[in-house]
Amino acid sequence: MNEVLKTIMERRSVRAYTDRQLSRDELDLIIEAGLYAPSARNEQPWYFTVVQNRALLDEINKKTNEVMAGSDNERLKSFGNNPSFRASYNAPTVIVVSARENAVSAQTDCCAAIENMMLAAKSIGIGSVWVGLLWPYLSLDVAREKLQIPDGYKPLHAVAFGYAEGGQMAAPERRKDVVTYIS
Repeated sequence: MNEVLKTIMERRSVRAYTDRQLSRDELDLIIEAGLYAPSARNEQPWYFTVVQNRALLDEINKKTNEVMAGSDNERLKSFGNNPSFRASYNAPTVIVVSARENAVSAQTDCCAAIENMMLAAKSIGIGSVWVGLLWPYLSLDVAREKLQIPDGYKPLHAVAFGYAEGGQMAAPERRKDVVTYIS
């Protein structure tokens, strides 16, 4: 099996990280992979904010928990009221992906960039997880300022990166009944 397919099949969402920080060279490789994602009309509508400042990550997690604790959704409320829950899973690096607001296909394009970055990370021995539960923070006005989001861009997603604590997880069984071939 070639290395690309092997990386795709071995990548897992990592939710426990060591304290070891990613190097600038590793970050540059991950970001470059994101920059090479396909995009509609080659608009490249993404903007990446790399957060490695522990105090800011703690603030983001705290504010996320506060917002979730006030939610009407019982699942979110339970996360928010759990004092040990951290939406970033204590990863040493979080990359926030923002999209240019007037782009034709920003959401899809940014998702392609995220997948590229997660696969690149896996290929160099770094774990990752798409952090959907950071959206309560990303939706706040204060996030734009704290994350230095440029005017005309909207923060959409966040991905945690770091060195995985523990061994490689096995892939869950995949459904095989989801394909129709039409010849």
